[in-house]
Amino acid sequence: MTTPTRSEAEAERLRILDQYPLDRSDENRLNRIARLAAEICNAPIGLVSIVEKNRQVFIGRSGFDVCETEREHSFCVHAMGQTQTMVVNDATQDDRFATNPLVTGGLGIRFYAGQPLVSPEGQPLGALCVIDHAARDGLTTQQADALATLGEVVMSLLEGLRADARAELARSESLVQVAELEQRFAVLADSLPQLVWSTQPDGLSDYFNGPWCDFTGLPAKASYGTGWLSLLHPEDAPVAAQAWSRAVTTGHSYEVRYRLRRHDGAYRWVIARGLPLFDANCEVMRWIGTCTDIDDEMANADALELLSQELHHRIKNIFAVIGGLVSLSSRSHPDAADFAAELYGRILALGRAHAFVGSPGSRSDGTTHGGLKGMLEELLSPYMIAGSNRITITGDEIAVDDRSATPLSLVFHELATNSAKYGALGVDEGTVQIALEAGDTVYLRWIEHGIAKTGEAMPGGFGSRLIDMSINRQLGGSYITTWGDGSLELVISIPSGNVQRA
Repeated sequence: MTTPTRSEAEAERLRILDQYPLDRSDENRLNRIARLAAEICNAPIGLVSIVEKNRQVFIGRSGFDVCETEREHSFCVHAMGQTQTMVVNDATQDDRFATNPLVTGGLGIRFYAGQPLVSPEGQPLGALCVIDHAARDGLTTQQADALATLGEVVMSLLEGLRADARAELARSESLVQVAELEQRFAVLADSLPQLVWSTQPDGLSDYFNGPWCDFTGLPAKASYGTGWLSLLHPEDAPVAAQAWSRAVTTGHSYEVRYRLRRHDGAYRWVIARGLPLFDANCEVMRWIGTCTDIDDEMANADALELLSQELHHRIKNIFAVIGGLVSLSSRSHPDAADFAAELYGRILALGRAHAFVGSPGSRSDGTTHGGLKGMLEELLSPYMIAGSNRITITGDEIAVDDRSATPLSLVFHELATNSAKYGALGVDEGTVQIALEAGDTVYLRWIEHGIAKTGEAMPGGFGSRLIDMSINRQLGGSYITTWGDGSLELVISIPSGNVQRA
């Protein structure tokens, strides 16, 4: 390790000394310490001396009116470099001070005792000293101990000043950083196309960006607190307020759609999203959110819905036409009546599947359906008897989409048709249980009890190939058939992603 030069060491000492705001020091307290040191040591003068670059400054004085002297005449320059109290019994007999103007002049220093004042980094700052005009024979042990103790008190006071200065500097730097971050946030927020807002932990708004003000035509303060609710459509305000209150109470994310009044009085649909910011204790310290204009998208969605309904209606008509053609053709070809009946049933099954996924949210009678359960109830309704439990559907609700509805409807149509001919649905005591299980893999169980002729309840020929093609090829699944005494269990397994798109 390289030893610093004398100039480098002095530069470092002055750097540390500059961290002490001596102009804020408690002069009265330091004067009392200087006086107490003089009294304990039976000396007329007591000083708290700080050595700067070109002078020594007395920040605490007793018995001495001068505030500073030149550094080159300072006794404390020598004392502060010591590891313990420096004592000069007779300055006229000490080669370092014999010609010093403070010795030969009017002050007439003879006796000096200085306790070094040293920073925690080990840098000498000055000394707590006592001075006498008469030569003396040193200090007693008690006096030396008291001077050392008072020196520690002085350093404690100076360190307090230094800590306060550091804290103030840190606060100032933090305020600057916060102001800079706030400015950056404001610039970023104003550059976004979204309407950006922020609230206090209690949910009361205290910031809205420029685009919000441009959109509403009002200053940001008009929306502070709960003022933003007055800009919502009267039908949407209660829903938005309830959703926001729930988010603030639970600390969960916030998302709601509502109509926001524009500066021209028109209401436009927006989607509002908000996320909480947490501190180290997982307490919400602020909410940040956005409002995105989705009015055009909502209008497009309405148009697409109308188009979808029209397309759905026309496809239903196509299924009806195809079914009618099959029925008419079968009359001209009696030998193909059985085949035509099976084909007609399959067309009806496809029609029911399309009706299910083509009008999401409702059946033909206006009631709300679930996922696969609703589709199976629709598909198997011809085989159900009011008040009877011959067909039961249990287990998890499983969502289906247009991609999986068609093969699933064909599979269960074939199972139901064949069961009506040869299996449980063909006898009064027979029952069918359908159990649904959701997960990464979807399990569908078809269980028949009361089969009269075991081995005939499964579709054969084309029906069997249709089931195999639907499950294996179209849905990427598999199935296992298990026969029992008068019973049949078919377990279908399909990856969930093939049942409904993610």
